[in-house]
Amino acid sequence: MRTSADRFAALLLVEVQCDCTQTSIDIIGGSYTLTKNLEKGSLLVYHCPEGQYPYPTLTRLCQANGSWGPLPKKRPAQMCKRVTCPDPFVLENGNVSPAQENYFVGDETTYECYSGYTMRGSSSRICLPNGKWNGSTPICSRDSGEACPDPGIPPGASRLGSMFGIDDKVKYACNGKMFLVGSSERVCQENGQWTGKEPECYFKYTYDTPQEVSEAFGSAIKDSLTTMESLNDTQGGRTIRISKEGTLNIYIAVDISESIDQNQFDKARNAVITLIKKIARFSVSPNYEIIFFSSEIYEVVNIHDFFDQRADLTKVIEDLENFEIGDKNTGTDLNLAFVTFEKRMSFIKEQAGPEGFKEHRHVLIMFTDGAYNMGGSPKPTVERIKDMVYMNHTEGEKAGSREEFLDIYVFAIGANIFDDDLQPLTLGTGEKHYFRMKDITELGETFDKIIDESEVVGLCGLYQEYNTVDKNSIRKRFPWMAFVRNTGLKSKMCLGSLVSPDFVLTAAHCFTFGDEPENVVVELQGSGLKEKKVRKFTLHPKYNLKAKANEGVQEFYDYDVALIRLNESVQISPLARPICIPCTQETSDALKLVGKSTCKQQEQLLLKDQLERLSFLTRQNSLVAEKDVFAKLGGNRNLCIQKALNANGITAKDPKVAVTDNFLCTGGRIEQRNHIACRGVFSPSYIYMLPNKPRFCLLTLYVGIC
Repeated sequence: MRTSADRFAALLLVEVQCDCTQTSIDIIGGSYTLTKNLEKGSLLVYHCPEGQYPYPTLTRLCQANGSWGPLPKKRPAQMCKRVTCPDPFVLENGNVSPAQENYFVGDETTYECYSGYTMRGSSSRICLPNGKWNGSTPICSRDSGEACPDPGIPPGASRLGSMFGIDDKVKYACNGKMFLVGSSERVCQENGQWTGKEPECYFKYTYDTPQEVSEAFGSAIKDSLTTMESLNDTQGGRTIRISKEGTLNIYIAVDISESIDQNQFDKARNAVITLIKKIARFSVSPNYEIIFFSSEIYEVVNIHDFFDQRADLTKVIEDLENFEIGDKNTGTDLNLAFVTFEKRMSFIKEQAGPEGFKEHRHVLIMFTDGAYNMGGSPKPTVERIKDMVYMNHTEGEKAGSREEFLDIYVFAIGANIFDDDLQPLTLGTGEKHYFRMKDITELGETFDKIIDESEVVGLCGLYQEYNTVDKNSIRKRFPWMAFVRNTGLKSKMCLGSLVSPDFVLTAAHCFTFGDEPENVVVELQGSGLKEKKVRKFTLHPKYNLKAKANEGVQEFYDYDVALIRLNESVQISPLARPICIPCTQETSDALKLVGKSTCKQQEQLLLKDQLERLSFLTRQNSLVAEKDVFAKLGGNRNLCIQKALNANGITAKDPKVAVTDNFLCTGGRIEQRNHIACRGVFSPSYIYMLPNKPRFCLLTLYVGIC
């Protein structure tokens, strides 16, 4: 017989569950929503007007004992506070104004460099509602002769390291309660670029705008798509696989755990559907692995079905649209999602073999808040995936040659994001891979905008790296390359650059008065191949070879530019792509400048150093070879242009008469020895590799006087 004491002891072992109450959970100046009313596990999310954020907490969780965690307090009261931007007073070698304790939305700051220093970046910035400054980080630098430019210090950060030579390191940390997004350590490379991604300092309320996501993630995914070349069509007219140059595999995981509410799930799912539909318009479409996850995996499509030719994209989209969370959202095992992807990759490697697997590119896209309560940290799994794709190469064993084959993107969604757990999971070169979303309502629209077939087909400056010397490989290395053959009054052969499907840019001195379009032929895929007839050519109206003959310059090559319009458009492919040219939106996008940019802003990024490494093409047999030069800028320019006075045909005493500000000056033996680029039967043109991007930009058509 059980005693009352026994019954009391048994009652002590029973978990008592109570609903939470609405006592003391209001927010001054804002509102809140509940994911499960006042039941256990319900997430209370605070909302504030634009330009404000919930303080001191963003969310509360209804616990089993009927209390909210964290508990509401009278002091400090829950309220909406004004968004502030990170402290801009980190600028070195310059002044910031005005000096304020806090910078709120709409506040403007201006930046000015000390005498002898040159401004790069934005000279004025405005604090935005997302907790960021508009524009780019202002940097005051001067010629130091070091390999890499001053990487600057983002607002709210501190930097350790002021030496910018090859292999020198700089380390960043964020001040106060901010956290760092991007690379905490960067290394100066031989090519004059810094490793990693430019760091930023975020508050807990800071988020990335749809435009930022579109321009960063969109640029990267377009690069991946446009490096592929289709081989055959299957499944309703779509090319599912396989490209001649490799296979693109996309793995997508969407968090459906309790910490992600139904509304956010719906928006994430719709964004995924939009992304797949847009990619499906291309002649090269990836293989997909798509899962939803909580404590278990719910697979929408297995990537193996694509390799077995059993995948139906229409059915995949239909299954996505019909998926319901129901009671599937108990617990969270983030690691299980990565383990699933690891298993799929292992299968692909087994089927393709080690050599075949080398041609597979893998893009992982995660939608999650980073919370997990089972399965442990996914970091070890990510390391195994990395080793598999990198072929176990370490940094000292040329791991960089495999880095482009793996990208892991994280879209941080949800009201309470675990940034410290999520950021280390991202991988990839070039563009930003971690996106912190305030509201993913517009993410579907963002994905819809980032992949416009007409835009991607002609994406400027793309190329593919090859070591062989056959014509196709060289075409893919320089796909904008054009041979301009003029059989008019004076037969000439010049180099040109494809700048759009209809236009080729070349030098005006390739033409003589009296030449007609029918005398000109443009060869786009190697000598004698793919000849294009010319509809019209136009010389720059200010081009005049004898413009300064009376000033002591017998041949003056300023404005030495001609634009050729082709009779018919070029079909864009890996063998024929336009190069980027300055002062265009395409180059602005490639430079990661948000929104519209000015020519000056582009110039600050393209020609940011006192010695800028450039390349030019010159004829080699029936093909071309790449040569390197260094443009002397800033304090180095005057000494460089002085050498022009020694050139044949120049008797002027002032070098600026012969070499105007429109010219870049190269040559000489200051620190680096340059190849010689002179006018001849070919017109050399300077091309510039964009920072951390597999893209080239055309800077000038004619090099100057030898």
